[in-house]
Amino acid sequence: MPQHPRPLSPHLDVYRWQLTMTLSILHRATGIALAVGTLLFIALLVALAAGPESYAAVQSFCASKLGLVLIAGWSWSLCLHLCNGIRHLAWDTGWGYEVPRARATGWGVVVVSTLMTVLIWACVFARGGVA
Repeated sequence: MPQHPRPLSPHLDVYRWQLTMTLSILHRATGIALAVGTLLFIALLVALAAGPESYAAVQSFCASKLGLVLIAGWSWSLCLHLCNGIRHLAWDTGWGYEVPRARATGWGVVVVSTLMTVLIWACVFARGGVA
């Protein structure tokens, strides 16, 4: 009896790119970014415990352009992961699977997470920045 090759699962190039796919990928990526970004936070805590010189060095890095980009990305990751996590909780209850609602909540996640990030950084700079 001849063996027929098993069908392969469709890959990304089979599907039309959608917002829901993008947010699913971003949800996983922001989870990883949050884990990695937490290392910077731990470094800050360890430096704080080590003394003023160590803390000043880490604080100086955080205030640099690279540090600000990393912290801004971390804060956006936190906001997006939170908003998309709430969306996933709603899906767990069976709400929001309809295509128009899934699209609307997807754009809601993008808009709300961006606004949250902007608000966080507006508060940071309103209080004197990061230095």
